[in-house]
Amino acid sequence: MNLNYAIFRSEPIMTIYDLAQIGSHNKREKKAYQSNPDIKLELTKNNIELVPLDVKYVKGFDELTKEYKKEHDERMKTERKSRQKKFHEMLNSSKNCVADELIFTATHTFFKDMTREQIKEWADTCMEFVYKDLGYKKEQVLHATVHLDELTPHVHCVVVPLVKKLDNRTKTERYTKSKKQYIKYKIV
Repeated sequence: MNLNYAIFRSEPIMTIYDLAQIGSHNKREKKAYQSNPDIKLELTKNNIELVPLDVKYVKGFDELTKEYKKEHDERMKTERKSRQKKFHEMLNSSKNCVADELIFTATHTFFKDMTREQIKEWADTCMEFVYKDLGYKKEQVLHATVHLDELTPHVHCVVVPLVKKLDNRTKTERYTKSKKQYIKYKIV
């Protein structure tokens, strides 16, 4: 009997630097991948962009979070000098993740004899899960791509878990990052 397994992994991205590195990998911006011999750069042209991003990850992230940054900068104007941090410094020192990388794949045999269109259909189903089951809005997806240039096709979907929540201390709504808002349980 030949069993196939669906695989979903959620990987927190904790710093802006890590986000930049993941962006370089997902968008195939490196000239060589010695650490992963499975990547065949000559096949990269076959990758499927589900949610395209025409700029680098950090620039796209900054655009997506510009209201959060504006709120942060306003708050820093009244903060003690010793506690003031630039936006990226605050993100990097926070215990919350900057973004979350969702990876979808299956056992290699699941994709055997699938056409590019069938793989795209499978990937669209994965994105439906991101929107309907996890609850992310399309505006929160930084980038999503299907890598067809490796042994097993897989989706990389980078989301920003930015939410507006009531701050009980100030009794105002403020932006915060909260992966727990979307993925409430530890996934194994």
